[in-house]
Amino acid sequence: MSHRLARLQTALRRAHLDAVALNPGPSLSYLTGLHFHLMERPVVALLSAQGETALVLPELEAPKVADRPNIRPFFYGEDPARWGDAFRRAVEALGLARARIGVEPTRLRVLELRFLEAAAPEAVFPSAAEAIAALRMTKDAEEIAAMEQAVRIAQDALTAALAAFRMGMTEREFAAELVLQLLRHGSEPELPFQPIVAAGPNSANPHAVPTDRPISRGDLLIVDWGATWQGYFSDLTRTFAVGAVEPELARIAEIAAQANAAGREAARPGIPAGEVDRAARNVIAAAGYGDFFTHRTGHGLGLDVHERPFIFAGNETVLRPGMTFTVEPGIYLPGRGGVRVEDDVVITADGARSLSTLPRHLARLG
Repeated sequence: MSHRLARLQTALRRAHLDAVALNPGPSLSYLTGLHFHLMERPVVALLSAQGETALVLPELEAPKVADRPNIRPFFYGEDPARWGDAFRRAVEALGLARARIGVEPTRLRVLELRFLEAAAPEAVFPSAAEAIAALRMTKDAEEIAAMEQAVRIAQDALTAALAAFRMGMTEREFAAELVLQLLRHGSEPELPFQPIVAAGPNSANPHAVPTDRPISRGDLLIVDWGATWQGYFSDLTRTFAVGAVEPELARIAEIAAQANAAGREAARPGIPAGEVDRAARNVIAAAGYGDFFTHRTGHGLGLDVHERPFIFAGNETVLRPGMTFTVEPGIYLPGRGGVRVEDDVVITADGARSLSTLPRHLARLG
């Protein structure tokens, strides 16, 4: 963690921030190795640009920091009226009463922010999202290895779930089977997200929720799922034909697979992230289905299932070795069906490598 904390200090100074305040979540784990649940009792780490770390936490969590001499704990008991005292002591210890304390806008709750504002009424709390993203966007070899394992688990789990598939089982039943197989094949219990299993007309909704609709002949079946290993996520999608499908549905599946290949082939260091989106989108637009590709081509992946870099048109973020993201073009025909083909890729020194290897063509079930 010392290397990451040193990089954080540099990032904070560049952003003109005196410290960053983090509550439980990926960034806190990334920088300290500590894991806490979000709950009614606040937990906040204050990491300063001078390399000091203060942690406000309930007394019941004391064992987690017992062997962390580099972290100064400020405990509080069960009486909520006294919790603010721990925040004030932490702020005073790090000299942050009038500081610029960065926060993660999508993570820090109002609960923790109000305690911080009360403890440091003359401080300001600007966004530290850019500074934190710059640290986490580029993965090291250990992080990539964890993601590769998460991909292997996910792929093995889907293969096992497909072996249990039977015509007429509901979307919800197949999703339950897939979750079971993810756990059996080694995924940590906290999945990246609950699997999307969407058949027939439901597959035209990119973020469908599994229902009690039976999976039937003639359906396109989208399965979007992932696994977790050492806190790192995988996120994959494959589309299947349930029996014979209409020719146009088979055609859009072929086009989506071609767009996926174009996006993966375009990915390389030194280009803007938006170029990957353009490469995939151009394939779909040239085939006449541009209006039916309704979302970005991908998103960063790591300790969060959606993080930077985001792969959308116009994103000028330059891709660099170690960046990991999805390539997931799709085509969705309302009321009829949809397809999506999603892989996880990592930028290498001279291109990109797909961490996922399952076939991308429209496989037939039943």
